Amino acid sequence: MRFLWITGVALVLDQLTKWWVLQTMTLGESVPVLGSFFKLTYIHNPGAVFGIRLGNPYLHLLLACVALIVVGGLLWRIPPEDRLAAIGLTLVLGGAIGNIIDRVRFGVVIDFLDFGIGTARWWVFNLADTCVSVGTALLIFAFGITSKRRETVHNRDSSKNSAST
Repeated sequence: MRFLWITGVALVLDQLTKWWVLQTMTLGESVPVLGSFFKLTYIHNPGAVFGIRLGNPYLHLLLACVALIVVGGLLWRIPPEDRLAAIGLTLVLGGAIGNIIDRVRFGVVIDFLDFGIGTARWWVFNLADTCVSVGTALLIFAFGITSKRRETVHNRDSSKNSAST
């Protein structure tokens, strides 16, 4: 729980960037930042990640709230020594809350980060999506480290047991 401040920072930065977009851009507007590679493109995303639609907006909100509860539960139960996993979970939590706030306020998620080359573009996303993605990557990495550590300990214990018999 000591990394929970990361959730707050992620949430505040997400909401500030979305507020800025809402104040300075019109829906559909695209402003080049680094040529065609990086643009700010203001869109509404009624779906899930990458614009996937799983049904009506209430279903997306319900699924996001369930995910929020699961992430909160995992964060509550994580051992203190699993710092990397805790940081990953707090990032996921901050991003999830940021997008839930959008769904409740606007019925859609505000997206604006647009990367690509020419017409080959990635999906437009926001800072909350970035936090969820980076947090998920950290969780996968932390799980890999933990699994490797458990395997090493198991192999060492197996070697000790066979040597003592």
